[in-house]
Amino acid sequence: MIDLAIAIVLLVLLLYRPGRYKPYKVAPISGTKGEVSPYLTHDLLPQLYNGAQRREPFDLVVIQEGINETIARYKWPQESEGIIFSAPIVLFVPESIILMGTANIKGVDLVITIVAEPVIDEDGLLLLDVTKVKIGAMNITPLAKLLGKRMYAERLATMPVDTKDLRTKIAASLLNDEPFEPVFYVPDADKKVRVEEIFITQGQLIARLVPAY
Repeated sequence: MIDLAIAIVLLVLLLYRPGRYKPYKVAPISGTKGEVSPYLTHDLLPQLYNGAQRREPFDLVVIQEGINETIARYKWPQESEGIIFSAPIVLFVPESIILMGTANIKGVDLVITIVAEPVIDEDGLLLLDVTKVKIGAMNITPLAKLLGKRMYAERLATMPVDTKDLRTKIAASLLNDEPFEPVFYVPDADKKVRVEEIFITQGQLIARLVPAY
């Protein structure tokens, strides 16, 4: 009976659906999935382009609703190693970024929650510090970090990886606790910018960007 009770509790914890997990739905009137987000083209990218062109410090303001509208327009679900991922959302809360999504494993839907805190150290390097990983209501942070490091090491050992690519640097930071230089190229402006500071409040992220040479 004790073993059965434990199994039931574990099942309930795993299948728990957090109340704040509310996948964004793209309104039919504004387009369909796969189309470029109006928020991206009319707000975020112009902010970035105009700021980079001026060659002086500026704030890039990222709104939670806008970034979720952008994410929702990608092609979902996506499959990786037999796991089907769908309905991801991003939440901005003071000092943290929360990523939530559904993982379908052998026909069972589980809500995954990842909490990360962007930290810029005294050398100007950015670390995306993963502070919590949960499946449903079950905290699996230590196990997830261990598996993440192993997956990252295996990928480096078995596949050609461009370690200078920004996406690779972000993955290394999330999976392997590796800080990186937060400099990226703005193609349309033909300029580079550096993330100097990051401020996160409820529903909003502000990145302080400065020219990089």
